[in-house]
Amino acid sequence: MNTYQNKYEYDLYDFVALENEELEDLEDGEEEEEESGEGTEMRRRRRRRRRRRRRRRRRRRRRRRRRRRRRRRRRRRRRPRRRRRPSKRRFQRLVKAQARALARRMIRERDLTRLRARFGRIFSTFDALDVIENQQDTITRGLWSGGQGNLVNFFTSSAQTATQKRYYYEVWNSGSTTTAGSEAQFSIAWGHQGGSGSADEGGQVNDTPSRAIYSQYRNLLLEPDDATFTINGQETPHCYFINVNRARFRERLDEGNLELNITPLSGNGHLNRGFTGSAVSASTVATDAGAAVIRLVDDSKLSDARINQAGSIYSLVSGSIEQGIYNSTNPVHYGLLYPQLGVCVISGLAMNQSASFNTVTGSEIQGDNSFKMFTALSHSGAFLTDVSGDRLGFAARSSEKIKSTHYFVRIKNSEYNFSNNPTFVSGSKGEFKQKSFLFDPKVYITTIGLYNGRKELLATAKLSKPLLKSFTREALIKVKLDF
Repeated sequence: MNTYQNKYEYDLYDFVALENEELEDLEDGEEEEEESGEGTEMRRRRRRRRRRRRRRRRRRRRRRRRRRRRRRRRRRRRRPRRRRRPSKRRFQRLVKAQARALARRMIRERDLTRLRARFGRIFSTFDALDVIENQQDTITRGLWSGGQGNLVNFFTSSAQTATQKRYYYEVWNSGSTTTAGSEAQFSIAWGHQGGSGSADEGGQVNDTPSRAIYSQYRNLLLEPDDATFTINGQETPHCYFINVNRARFRERLDEGNLELNITPLSGNGHLNRGFTGSAVSASTVATDAGAAVIRLVDDSKLSDARINQAGSIYSLVSGSIEQGIYNSTNPVHYGLLYPQLGVCVISGLAMNQSASFNTVTGSEIQGDNSFKMFTALSHSGAFLTDVSGDRLGFAARSSEKIKSTHYFVRIKNSEYNFSNNPTFVSGSKGEFKQKSFLFDPKVYITTIGLYNGRKELLATAKLSKPLLKSFTREALIKVKLDF
């Protein structure tokens, strides 16, 4: 039993000694690897001296081990005794030390590989924190052609047929449709719930243009159970409809930035059935921007929107963009705004009372009421200004929410300092064309490409001007991709 234990102790002791030597060799090897870049003669001499010292230390250890073994043999011959088993704690420390040495070597090799790869890198993979998705920005722009925010010139088109004008008038920004930049801006229509104010060729009151217009907008804007437009609690059987062309706004009208300026008409001195489109003219009282002009804005800054199947709904009340809502505690209501559909509904009753429209509501009479709203709007834009001298036209803006993804391109000082352009080098050996690039290369970043996982180019981002890149300069570029 003693012989077996002693033999096990000697073998384990030799194993531990051998492992200690291997550990020292590993550490010495690490020192040599760290100093491998030093090529001076003095450092080589120091390394040779260290190697000689290490050899001498190993020889001394071997001699001491031999002497200890001889002493132990002599003691066993004299008086054999039971030895303790080798310490497990020391063996665990040895294993941990070897693991740490191996981990340091792996980390050093990984860092060296990354460093070498960075010098010749042609693309980088985005980290998770470098990509920010689902960013929303609200973009507003002038509603009318050319990005204008206030339309002051109103024209009808001669290309529109007489039959079409019985239903609506299309308003252009130029007197000639062949003029460059001439485009349709919005349409004006008038509708009556019972079909009055317009004539039908067959003499059927229930099938007139005014009835068709009112029914069309009722189906578009009201709930299925609603048959009449209600403005500030009052049912309105006939209304004026201003419908902005869909090409003018992408998502919605920008509530809070819409203003309609309506000039009163000279309808008080005419019979209702005789005040048709041909007899319409602006009131002689409306000579300036005083009380004669009706200025309408939405009440989005005063109250929250109501929601129905047509989307958000705001009220059109008396006020202006510059001065806000007049009498905000008890505003005067004139109509409704549906920003997501680009439709303004203005009460015919309110226009009769406040603007002397004298809307024709007789049966089988072609009142041409839509032209009255055109005359009131065009006169304000052409002749009237506010106190600051701005023309009183149709001011409006469009609003759009754009989703985007932000990519942060981080370019470190040691990356992307070389070019694949053939003009960067010269000669068959690929030497730098500019000798100064040998230790300080310089390139200019002009374009950033976005690739997928298969390294296929998906999009490119152009910089406004070339960006200088060298070993002493880093860059952080944000690429914004809109959807």
